Amino acid sequence: MVVKMKKNELTEEEKLIENNIDKLKPVSGEKKAKIEKILTGARKSKSISLRISVYDLDKLKEKAEKNGIPYQTLINSILHKYITNQLLEEDEILKALSFGSNADLKYAE
Repeated sequence: MVVKMKKNELTEEEKLIENNIDKLKPVSGEKKAKIEKILTGARKSKSISLRISVYDLDKLKEKAEKNGIPYQTLINSILHKYITNQLLEEDEILKALSFGSNADLKYAE
């Protein structure tokens, strides 16, 4: 029996990197050390305990189930998007969609 592997699609960012690989330059030792420190920290995780309202937890679990992921993963994703300024305000997204791609987006703070 031959199993066909599903071909992975590259994201736009990955395509851009592949198309410009010959233009990339090596980084200095100092920059490389800084990047490696960031990557090492990003790979580590720490268990925490927090209090959350029953209502909020139930809603998180509902959304996680709809997305087919564990609720802890959803919480981690939301926190990561917030601290990296990738979590956008809903009204700003709607404004951007209605006015085109030139609209300014405000990140949740």
